[in-house]
Amino acid sequence: MITRRTVVAAACTTAVWSFTPAIVRAATKATLRMKWLPQASFAGYYRAQEKGYYRDEGLDLDIIPGGPNVLTENLVATDADIFGLSGGTDSVLVARDKGLPVVCFGLAHQVTPFVFVARRDGPVKTVRDMKGKRVVAWFTGANYVLASMLAKAGLGPDDVTIQPQQVSVTPFTKGEVDVCAATVYNELYTIEQRLGRENLRTFVAEDSGITVPRDTLITSEKIMRDNPAIAAGFLRASIKGWKDAFANPASAIDTLLRVAPTLDRTHQEYSLRENRRLLTAGLVPENGLLWLDMKAIQSAHDFFLQSKVISKPVELEKTFRVGPLQTIPVTERRA
Repeated sequence: MITRRTVVAAACTTAVWSFTPAIVRAATKATLRMKWLPQASFAGYYRAQEKGYYRDEGLDLDIIPGGPNVLTENLVATDADIFGLSGGTDSVLVARDKGLPVVCFGLAHQVTPFVFVARRDGPVKTVRDMKGKRVVAWFTGANYVLASMLAKAGLGPDDVTIQPQQVSVTPFTKGEVDVCAATVYNELYTIEQRLGRENLRTFVAEDSGITVPRDTLITSEKIMRDNPAIAAGFLRASIKGWKDAFANPASAIDTLLRVAPTLDRTHQEYSLRENRRLLTAGLVPENGLLWLDMKAIQSAHDFFLQSKVISKPVELEKTFRVGPLQTIPVTERRA
C-alpha cells in the first residue's frame, strides 16, 4: 500500500478514475476529527488505528474527539483536519448550501440512527403536538431532520422553537423538556434505563417519509482533487477496522476502553450491536460497508430542499463521491 509496497495514486476527473503506480516512502500525517467523544459508534476507526491498518495504508492518523456542537464540516473545510466523521447527509448538504468545500466519500449509518423521544403520558402524542412545546435537539444535524419532520406535519419555524440540546439527557428525564433527540445506540439506552421503554414515545424520521443516512466521512475538495489515493486508503483501513470489530466485539470494546476507560462496558456492547445493524442496513449486503446509496441521498436532498432546510439544489455528484470506495474490491468491502 503506502509504507512497504506499491500504492495506487488516483487522478480523478468528473466521472473517471485512473491510476498510476507510485512509491511512497513515508507515512502521510492525517487527522480524523470525530463528531463526538469516544464511543462504540466509532469502534471501527479506533480498532483500525490500534491494529495498524491506517499505517499499512501509509497514513499516520491521529483520531481527534469532537464534542458538543462541534461542526466537523467547518474544521475540514478550513483544512484544520484532513478527514472528518460528521453528522450526516443533512449536515453535509447544509454545509454545501453555505458554500463550504467539503466532500462526502463514505457513509456509516445507512438509515437514520436517532429518534425524537417524548414521555408516553406527556402532552406530545404526534409530531404535530410539538407545536409550542419545549423541544431540544443537537445543532449538528438533528435539528435539520426535526425541522423537516415538523414541516411534513404542517408546522413552520414559528410554531416550534428548537433549542440546543445539552450533553446530558437529564433535563428530559426530569421533565424539564417535552421532547429530546436520542441516538438508538446511546441516549435512548440511557433514557430507557431511567424511565423504562414502555413509558416512552418515539418519533422516527422514516415515519415522516425520509431516511437520513448519517455518520458521513468527509474531506475537502482540495484533498479529493490533489490526493484522492489517501481517501481510498483511509476507507480500506476503516472497513478492515469495522469488519474486525464485528468479528471480535469483545476485543473491539477492549480497544475502545483503552481510549476511554470511564465508559460503561455493558452500554458500549449494546451500542456496538446497534451500530452493526445501522452499518449493515440498506444496500450494504450487496455493495459493502460505508456505501453511498445515491437514491437515499437524493431523496433526503429533495426532502430538505422542499422543507427549506437548504436554500437551493446541491450538486450531488460533486458533493458525494463514490470513486474512492470503488477502488476497493466489493468482496473486501462486504461485512
